[in-house]
Amino acid sequence: MVRDGIFYAVGLLTVAVVLWVVTQSVWLVLIPVLLMVFFLWFFRDPQRKIPAGPGLIVSPADGLVTQAEWIETARGSRLRLSIFLNVFDVHVNRSPVSGTVRLAELRKGQFLNAMKMESALNNEQTLVLIDGGDYEVGFKQIAGLLARRIVCNLKPGDVVERGQRVGLIKFGSRVDVLLPATAELQVKTGMRVRGGSTVLATLPGANAA
Repeated sequence: MVRDGIFYAVGLLTVAVVLWVVTQSVWLVLIPVLLMVFFLWFFRDPQRKIPAGPGLIVSPADGLVTQAEWIETARGSRLRLSIFLNVFDVHVNRSPVSGTVRLAELRKGQFLNAMKMESALNNEQTLVLIDGGDYEVGFKQIAGLLARRIVCNLKPGDVVERGQRVGLIKFGSRVDVLLPATAELQVKTGMRVRGGSTVLATLPGANAA
């Protein structure tokens, strides 16, 4: 359970108690109680079995793979996977690889629908780059139309493990993964993936576990 869920639940429980004291109405009290249950469920944080082995890149988020395309960056060609999260997905984000965080930067922007391609450039987002030794993997937490709150617990210099919890996006949005050009995809568009446990790609010859 993410602690945000507890904060929301405590607040809504307080509202329910006050409404009961003031109105004695079961129907009015039911509204904050149902919302409390929803938030406790929404901010769930299930345990995941993290795959072991060299050169594995796992999904940083639960959701649907909506796109896989080549892009050009300042660091060379990258394969970008886009994962769309709806409100029913687990929203805790995890590190796709083990390594050292080289960049963790919040970029202010708009709040377009996360399904639109321009959201990858224009929306508010956090960009994280992780140095895995033989390779570099990046991921973006991208805010959306409803998801306007990004939480990232990383800073440059942090050492992370594959599958480690690193933050969350509240209320559905999108996560992009930037893979090295040598990566061999293990998923395709239309597939559902699970953060920390689904292998997105492998890197032949990589030594890092």
